[in-house]
Amino acid sequence: MNFDTPLLVPIAPAVGLVLGLVAWFARRRRVRAAEGWSPALGRAARAGRAAPVVLALAAAAVALGAAGPRWGRTDMETETRALNVVFAIDVSRSMLAEDAAPSRLARAIRETRRLLQDARGDRMALIGFAGRSYILTPLTLDDGAVELQLDALDPDIASEGGTELAPVLRQGRELLEAVSEGGARAMVIFTDGEGHDTTAAVREAAGALKEAGVTLIVVGEGGAAPVRIPIRDEAGALIEYKQDGSGHDVFTARDDARLRMVADAAQGILVPADFPDQAGAVWKTLAALDRDPVRGRRTEDLVPRAWIFALGGFVLLLLQGAARRRAALVAIAGFLLLPDPAEAQRPAGGMTRLRARDTSSAIAEFARAARRGRGADTAWYNGGSIALRAGQFDVAREALGAASGSFDPTLRFQALYNLGLAALTESRRDTTRRDALRREAADRFRDALLLDPGSAAAKWNLELVSRREPPPPSSSRPQQQPRPRGGGAAPPPPSGGSMSPAEAEQILRSVERAERTVRTDQLKRRRVAKSATDKDW
Repeated sequence: MNFDTPLLVPIAPAVGLVLGLVAWFARRRRVRAAEGWSPALGRAARAGRAAPVVLALAAAAVALGAAGPRWGRTDMETETRALNVVFAIDVSRSMLAEDAAPSRLARAIRETRRLLQDARGDRMALIGFAGRSYILTPLTLDDGAVELQLDALDPDIASEGGTELAPVLRQGRELLEAVSEGGARAMVIFTDGEGHDTTAAVREAAGALKEAGVTLIVVGEGGAAPVRIPIRDEAGALIEYKQDGSGHDVFTARDDARLRMVADAAQGILVPADFPDQAGAVWKTLAALDRDPVRGRRTEDLVPRAWIFALGGFVLLLLQGAARRRAALVAIAGFLLLPDPAEAQRPAGGMTRLRARDTSSAIAEFARAARRGRGADTAWYNGGSIALRAGQFDVAREALGAASGSFDPTLRFQALYNLGLAALTESRRDTTRRDALRREAADRFRDALLLDPGSAAAKWNLELVSRREPPPPSSSRPQQQPRPRGGGAAPPPPSGGSMSPAEAEQILRSVERAERTVRTDQLKRRRVAKSATDKDW
């Protein structure tokens, strides 16, 4: 047996004892007052000696019910209307070509991120492919996990160079065929069409998608005119252009014929590379797919049982009322007018709205519950987290800010962490306030780490924000520090003094140089396997 509020369990007997003692003293005074009038009235007042015990047991039962007892399991009917969508992105070297701003790969990632915003509530998976295909995330309702993998997409994640379309089409089909729930199934593939596998293999894999009932959406990237493939360092500076084994520059161009062949073989949709709103075109197709409800059953553990204790207390009072129809009936009326002790275990109005996918109403319900004082901290946190997921940053900041004042350290940490995420996410969209928002995000992540220093997620995000944040301003005069030998980091500033912009810039540059050196050495040691055609772009 578990309890929602374990603190109330040892308090419940005390509540029953106190109420029983109050009832006993009240009965004693009533008997004495009755005996003062007449012996017969005193004998009548002595009846019902068990009343204090009954009231004590009823109060203890109600207090235990308020603690939220849970035990056992039950089977529940479920219904889902989510689509199943696999996003596949070409990460071969040819996607680094910059005939699409800022590059083919960067545009594909940008359009996929827009689709993630629209497809929230649907099951999504992410595949990266080059000479082989790699499942980066399985089908999941957690769009945050998919977006995290999107940020890490790079040609270096592929252990085999080149571009082959047949393997990724087969892997996407296998992922979607393994799903037994949800609505329609679709696969969205972003590629420039350059492929080194045979046309027959690609046509066969695309045809298998059609037979499996999967809607294929092919999104073209790049230009039709041949361009070179730039190789840039970590800072974005051009190092060289991609060359083949003979030392000649490699030229790449979008293969429209191959893109049309793949779409036609699967009887799917082709979104042209020059279409200005590729994500909008893809979403129109996805939104038109079948979302028939799929019903199923699931087992829920630790079922709320507060109603049993509430019913027990009511039955005790009812029995007492049948024997003593005056004071006990007043107690029953008071019991019925009190708030339901099981109310805390009922689904909150905001959760009901959220399950109905009505995000705005869910946020409003949580805000109303918080203002009424019913679990205010939790309600503020839930409403703020939903607003964050919906991109309503002002609402999220207000609600999470209220939740961050909670006395519960766990809830306070989560609220501070989500405040950092809100500022970090908004900084990517609001270029005018980017620096201020990143500083705000860093402050919130630091506050969260004070509560939970071992949180890997908070450390990671703080490191991410700190690396992108410009050097902090300082009122002190710049002091020239001696440059360390060997390319190491500059010595820290004297304790008690503020760091000047020159010192901060020097430290940042030395750290970046050391990091680039380590990454370059790792890339040199990594062997990229050759494709069957000896082409790695």
